[in-house]
Amino acid sequence: MNDDRAQPAEARVLTYAYRPSVLGAPWEFTLAGDALAWQAGRKSGRVALRNIRRVRLSFRPVTMQSQRYLTEVWADGAPKLEICSSSWKSMVEQIRLDADYAAFIGALHRRLSEAGVAARFEQGSNPLLYWPGLIFFAAVALGLAALTVRALQAHALGGAAFVGGFFLLFLWQGGNFFRRNRPGLYRPDAPPRELVPQG
Repeated sequence: MNDDRAQPAEARVLTYAYRPSVLGAPWEFTLAGDALAWQAGRKSGRVALRNIRRVRLSFRPVTMQSQRYLTEVWADGAPKLEICSSSWKSMVEQIRLDADYAAFIGALHRRLSEAGVAARFEQGSNPLLYWPGLIFFAAVALGLAALTVRALQAHALGGAAFVGGFFLLFLWQGGNFFRRNRPGLYRPDAPPRELVPQG
């Protein structure tokens, strides 16, 4: 993928593609001039950057891909567009597209910033889902910690080790998710580093 900053805006064309499901058609996105074009199977469209009204970056791990990022774009006259950092390769394998995804999302944000688009730039999860989820996560974590302590008090070392190990894994995975997905706003010239793959 070419450096988006090395050419005049009207000449810069960047393409990114991924497969969101094993059997579904691949999604392809193209940044060309002042528009974002998209195609998914027989469906396609073109959105002027000035018509983009909302962008959300989030961290969305799934069972087979623990490092998965998602950009959602809402624009007038188009369905919600989802640009994902991983792609299905086979029935049992997803591949990471971190470098290409980061380059494309970086270019999209640069163009929106250059064009002075008056969109809303959101980071993380929807607040209506995030805060109840965080409360539930904290309650489960406290419950697991209490179970571990009770198992130690009862001298059930095997049970304590099992529950304690699950507790640590739960804290690591869930804590990472909630840390990255804290709701908020950001500027298009400074996308949050924790929601775009690095390196």
